[in-house]
Parts: sequence; structure tokens; C-alpha cells
Amino acid sequence: MPDPRLVKLACLLVNYSVKIKTGDWVLVRGDVIAEPLVVEVVRQVVKAGGNPTIQLSSDGLSEAFMEEASEEQLNWVSPVNKVLYDEADVLMGIRASSNTRALTAIDPEKERIKAVAHRELTETYLRRSAAKELRWVGTQFPCPAYAQEADMSLRDYEDFVYAATFCDQENPIAEWQKIHDEQQKIIDWLAGKKIVTVKSPNADLTLSIEGRTFINSDGEKNMPSGEVFTGPVEDSANGWVNFTYPAIRCGREVEGVRLEFKDGKVVKASAEKNEEFLLSQLETDEGAKYLGEFAIGTNYGIQRFTKSILFDEKIGGTFHMAVGAGYPETGSTNKSSIHWDFICDVKEDSEIRVDGELLYKDGEFQI
Repeated sequence: MPDPRLVKLACLLVNYSVKIKTGDWVLVRGDVIAEPLVVEVVRQVVKAGGNPTIQLSSDGLSEAFMEEASEEQLNWVSPVNKVLYDEADVLMGIRASSNTRALTAIDPEKERIKAVAHRELTETYLRRSAAKELRWVGTQFPCPAYAQEADMSLRDYEDFVYAATFCDQENPIAEWQKIHDEQQKIIDWLAGKKIVTVKSPNADLTLSIEGRTFINSDGEKNMPSGEVFTGPVEDSANGWVNFTYPAIRCGREVEGVRLEFKDGKVVKASAEKNEEFLLSQLETDEGAKYLGEFAIGTNYGIQRFTKSILFDEKIGGTFHMAVGAGYPETGSTNKSSIHWDFICDVKEDSEIRVDGELLYKDGEFQI
């Protein structure tokens, strides 16, 4: 018998996050390690009347391809994926890993070439999502590799994941609806405002949100969630941020990241670990040096860093920013092959003001 919390998570994803209805074409993407959750998700999709297409992958498959692929092969985009991104009604991603560092030895240039080749798919996905033609959700299956990354036993990590998703509660959907209502108060307060300033030992930053929309991230697209985010005006960011948490991408852990901005663009970047990789990613394309997202984490139930961006960017008492592609529904026009989040702690001696009014102080909302 599967863990009843896993069954609740599958029901939550299908019936709350993407709200499957009869006739929906549903692409379910998962790692082979995540099969227990993939099975339950497919079961719930079918019960809800959806038509699932399943794609399974693994770290080993990804590593084999990236090791052997020529530039021509890296630039090839499967026509099957083009059809799926153009026509599927729902995309459900279930991540898991046997080795979170499987791609560490891959040449970053190969990663860049592949990302650029898939940029059209990324843009289709973002455009259709903004137009509400495509519903999507991403989550993670609690597996040993993620538990190890978080310095936890598998049992403790499972408890952490199911608590963060409220799947240890009697009615997870009701809990997420409460989160939505709480965050909506922040969204309503931010509506129509223009200038954000962040003052902290780790940041001195100004950016514009004029004409932009904040999104209530309430578990519909990420599970778990708990953040409010927007796409800043592209040429508006000025100042610097020292990101206090490691940033992980393509199996590489980049620590001690500092980004300096002028008129929206990253003009100086450094890192204490894996700086060369950071710089290579910022050169992916022109949009990679501009912000696609500014967000504040609101999930105070997540208080430990687990080296998983799905959870870490939601930590209550932090803000995060992403370089690269913005979400069109926020008003962002920044386009890029990458979207890479960086997280900064603002629990001490920190303020976020909007049009001069105090929104946030020392990790807590003030409105």
C-alpha cells in the first residue's frame, strides 16, 4: 500500500493544482525513481477524466546524452516535444534524482547550447501558460538523494515534504486555500505601486514594478509554494545583492554569489565557489543578464535550506530574484533560455519598502 500522504499529494496535484477535467490531454513527466508518485498521479488523472501521456527520464539517461552529444545533436529539438508544448492542456512535472551531481562534469558550453536550442519551447510554454491555455505544476518526490542533500534521513525528509505540502493534514486543499487568501492581501496592497527598495546587510537594491502584476503563488504551479512574485521592469534594477544561500543549477552548487546591477543589467558577478560556471550561464544570451523575477517567500513552514529551489525559494524571511526569462503574466518582457533563482535572507536589519511605505521588516510583512 502506498503512503497515504503520497496519495493525498497526487490528489492535490490533480484536483487542486491543475484541476484536471474530462478530455484534458495531460503530459506527466517524471523520473523513474519517482514512479510511486507518477503511478498515483496517473491514477488520479484517469479518475478525473484526463488522457495521460507519460515521459520517464533518469539522471543516467541525461548524463549519457550530455556526455556523448555533438553540437548538432545538442541543437536538435524533438518534434514530439514541439507537439506536446503546442497542444497539451496540462503539464505535470515530478522530479526525483539518483545523484543530484550527475551532470557536474558536463562542459557548461554544452548546457548553454542545449538551453538555447530549447528556447522556443520555453517561450511557447511561458506564452501558453500566461494565456491560460496550458496549466502546469511541478513537484518533487521525496527520494534518498534529496534527503542526503538536505542532511536528513529519508523518513525525516518525507515528513518535511508532506508537512510542507500539507499532505499530513486532513484537508490539504483547504490549507492551500487559506494560503491563497493570506497572500492575496499582500497582492492587493502592492497593486498599482511603482518602486521597490531593499535595504539589508546583504542587499542595497532598487527596482521598478510600475505596470507589473504580482502573482499569488498558492500551490497551483509549484507544490509546495508560498511566495508572491512579479517581473521587474527590465531596465530598472540598480544596486547589489549578496545571495546568502547557494544557487544550484545543472548539478553545480554556486556559493557566495554577488550580483551588481546597473539599469537592469548584471554588470558584475562573482562567486566564492564555481564562479566560472556562474559567468558562463550569464553569457547564455542577452536576456540572461536581466531580471525575470522578483519575489518574497511567504512559507514560514519551510525554515531549513534543503538545496532544492522548489522548497528553498519559498522560505519565509527571504526574497529571491531570477536572472533570465520572465513570466509574461506578470508583464515581464525579458526573454532568455535560462531562469535561475538566487535566494537572500532578510531576517535581520532588513527592510523592503514600496513607494517609500514599509512592506517588510526583518522577515515579516508589516501591512
